[in-house]
Amino acid sequence: MPQPKVKLVVTGDDFGYCPKRNQGIVDCFQAGGISNVSLLVNASAAEEAGVLAKRHHIPIGLHANLSEGVPVCQSLKQRSSTLLNHDGFFLGKMGFRKALQNGQLNMAEVELELRAQVRLFEELIGHLPCHMDGHQHVHVLPEVREVFAQVLSEFGILYTRVPVEAGLHACSWLSPPLQHFYTQVEKDAQEAVPVFRRHGIRWPDVYLGLTTMGQNMSLPNLKRALGYAMEGHLSPLVGHGGVASSSSLFSAAQRAPLTAELMVHPGYPSRPQEGGCGQGPDEFSCSAERQLELSTLTQPLLLDFYSQERIQLCAFKDL
Repeated sequence: MPQPKVKLVVTGDDFGYCPKRNQGIVDCFQAGGISNVSLLVNASAAEEAGVLAKRHHIPIGLHANLSEGVPVCQSLKQRSSTLLNHDGFFLGKMGFRKALQNGQLNMAEVELELRAQVRLFEELIGHLPCHMDGHQHVHVLPEVREVFAQVLSEFGILYTRVPVEAGLHACSWLSPPLQHFYTQVEKDAQEAVPVFRRHGIRWPDVYLGLTTMGQNMSLPNLKRALGYAMEGHLSPLVGHGGVASSSSLFSAAQRAPLTAELMVHPGYPSRPQEGGCGQGPDEFSCSAERQLELSTLTQPLLLDFYSQERIQLCAFKDL
């Protein structure tokens, strides 16, 4: 069997969000559309997700959540916390960022919550996660990334996600607000690289997924995103800490495969008021976009494309 050109981790995020999401992710895994999942331990169906991951031998990591729902750490629930609003919920994707920018967040509380989520993951799954990323990309934000990297290092969690995507700025179909948000995510991720590197944390050479989420997921868009990665149009961020050459990545047979992560969100639409992280499911979760992702990821034409291009799906533990 020839050596693969690309070892691709296709990660289904938000496992545990609701029973419909769980079922969709399992179906996608069994059909060969994803090879790895990321668990929200504070979500309403996290315990069920843990059972399903063990039953179906699904490689699983932790989707650390500081922005949606309720905390796991009991001490944060019992006192006024800078991470929570007056109703005891996290501040939301943009609310968290605004509070951080205003210097209102206590990083000691961030550390307490991250540690509590790692411990709960271990309790649910039976082992520590081999990878850990951030729900809504909070793990690359200023200050948070230092705490996040320290927690990963102390628990011996080897891999994380660095959301910098080749070809992002060429995607004219992204709305201006989304393009602005993704550009900021990339800036934060670039600045997180030396922090993660200093703590010995690794990540795949290439990240994909910002430009192919929800309604933007299609076979042409996935091929375009993978094409940018495989052709080396932009120098990828290498998980070992260096930067790969932008010349042909596969000209020599002895070259190691490119490693990549594709972030996806497959599932079946959530039922209203069933699921979420304490506040019910959000609009994206209830939409048909989750099922669109599931259908696209399991298309025979995509799976054939992987085979033709020598793209091998795997888990972080296989990198």
